[in-house]
Amino acid sequence: MVLFWNIFYWTIPIFVFILIPFLTFFYEADDGTLMAGTSIGAKPNSRLREALCYESVVVVVFGTIFVVGYLLAGESAVPVKTYPVLFSERGTFTVERGNETEGFRLSELANMTDTDVDSAVYASNNSIWRELNFNVTIPTFFAGIMAFIGWFFFAIFGGIGVSAVPLDLMNSFLNRPKVLSPSEFADAQLSIRQKTNELVDIGELLKIDRDEKNKLGTGRGVFGGFSKEARSDRAAFLEFKKAVFLLEQDVEEFMAASANYKNYNPLLPWLWLFLGFITFIISGVWIAHVVLFLAFPKPVYAFLNNYLRWFDSWFPLFGVLTLAVFSVYLLFCAVKGCFKFGLRFLAFQIHPMQLNKTYMSSFMFNVGLILLCSLPVVQFCVTAFSDYSRYTNVAQVMGVQVYYLKFFRFFWEEKVFIYAFLSFAGVAALYLMLKPKETAAVKKKKGMLARLKRR
Repeated sequence: MVLFWNIFYWTIPIFVFILIPFLTFFYEADDGTLMAGTSIGAKPNSRLREALCYESVVVVVFGTIFVVGYLLAGESAVPVKTYPVLFSERGTFTVERGNETEGFRLSELANMTDTDVDSAVYASNNSIWRELNFNVTIPTFFAGIMAFIGWFFFAIFGGIGVSAVPLDLMNSFLNRPKVLSPSEFADAQLSIRQKTNELVDIGELLKIDRDEKNKLGTGRGVFGGFSKEARSDRAAFLEFKKAVFLLEQDVEEFMAASANYKNYNPLLPWLWLFLGFITFIISGVWIAHVVLFLAFPKPVYAFLNNYLRWFDSWFPLFGVLTLAVFSVYLLFCAVKGCFKFGLRFLAFQIHPMQLNKTYMSSFMFNVGLILLCSLPVVQFCVTAFSDYSRYTNVAQVMGVQVYYLKFFRFFWEEKVFIYAFLSFAGVAALYLMLKPKETAAVKKKKGMLARLKRR
């Protein structure tokens, strides 16, 4: 298992910081979203050159972070309880059992029971807490720093996703296609036509603006894409992309309620409702377990740990499957939360995963996000199920060596990310219940259209 986990500790940063960013830059260079002066249909050589330039920046930045971090913070300080043992001349020590004493040799330590330890002559009131300092291995440090970086994403996106997944599934049932009356059909058709015309005008202006900058050579180079004007262009493109995505959803819903209504499967909404009910239970159990077992300085109730141990007592496979479902569900929540956050706040490009409509760059982005959140999920599950996983190899790494890394120790002990996870889950639940449907505001589109025309 040590070799098994070390392979993953090495593989995840290689994928996250080398392979996936390079492929993402390569595919998005063809879409003209990396630099303001890049045009669609760029030659493969220019796309490869741009991807290598951006990838070199990523490798230098994060390579420096890894090297400097390991040199400065690669030491773990694990608190251990030591006892001042008094040995006799024969190399034994005594254990008290009532009025009797029993001698143990050092070679017989493994035969001592918990009662023997508790009643030893160096009783617990004579114990001393000390810190065992040692340098962790490079793979273990990779796991620690990847978990630390990934926690910022998982606390936000995972917290949002825990609330968004069940609510979106239930909204899919509530907003299921229904037969439109003639007046409703006409209004919906007119609304879609108006939105389409507006977005066509905006798309044409964006294309003209980008072609003009391509001729002038502005926005080129690795650092040209970070200028104020380039950031403004990217923001306009993200806003346009969001509006197009929402329009496509409106068209699909309109077609399902009109032309394709007879071909629509009426069981799908009920499937979404069933999955919404199941995910609502899983999200609720997760939140309850985090509050009861992790949120307070001392656990209030073991909750899921008791459930898993109960399964282990008669059929361990069910406990393993339960742990798998709960951990994989968190990764789905992270992907969903990232998409909801990007769609609502336009902080970065949206990368939806849709059947027969997913770009390769979107695959790369979501795979990278899953890998980036995988180690935080592992550490989160190790902490949340500490009673159940106490003797595993990953618990020794994530629960001890990584947990007590000197630089990161404050964040784990003060439960910073746990509170952030709960906070985002609560805020997202309230926000999504008040505003369940994404909308592309007409005023924003008209404002963007006016800005582009002024250019």
